[in-house]
Amino acid sequence: MIQTEMKQEFKTKGFRKTVVPSDIMSVTQILKSTGFFKPYEIDVAIELVEDRLKNGVGCGYQFYFLEIEGRTVAYGCYGEIPCTIKNYDLYWLAVDDNFRNKGLGGLLLEKIEADIKSHAGRGIYIETSNKELYTPTIAFYEKSNYQQIALFKDFYDIDDNKAVYYKKL
Repeated sequence: MIQTEMKQEFKTKGFRKTVVPSDIMSVTQILKSTGFFKPYEIDVAIELVEDRLKNGVGCGYQFYFLEIEGRTVAYGCYGEIPCTIKNYDLYWLAVDDNFRNKGLGGLLLEKIEADIKSHAGRGIYIETSNKELYTPTIAFYEKSNYQQIALFKDFYDIDDNKAVYYKKL
């Protein structure tokens, strides 16, 4: 019941697309809380936030943030893939560990998909590790109707494959 109430409450409020300087710290805290990402991966995520702050929409990175009681608890970063006709990459989607399994990631993904559709986006690609740690992530994407379309052996490291998922919009 709580999960449903929370999902209802945030369908109409709590989301924002504007990137603000405090998002650097918020994204850092969200990603650290998950236990999924190495420090250099978090650095890459922060670089994208900084690029957006410095260069605006022209940088190509779009963001959605979810706030609860003034605290940013989830975010997604995505952008149109250069040299394609309206295909997008979902670069990051993360929910603070204290707010996971409440349906917020799904709500955020719905917002991102709707935004991409509003820009005539045709499809979304997602790259992720397929290590055991990422089993819940993969289950989340598959539940959201993404299909694995490629697997790159030993991509990130030995025994750390890259799985590519796709959803046609």
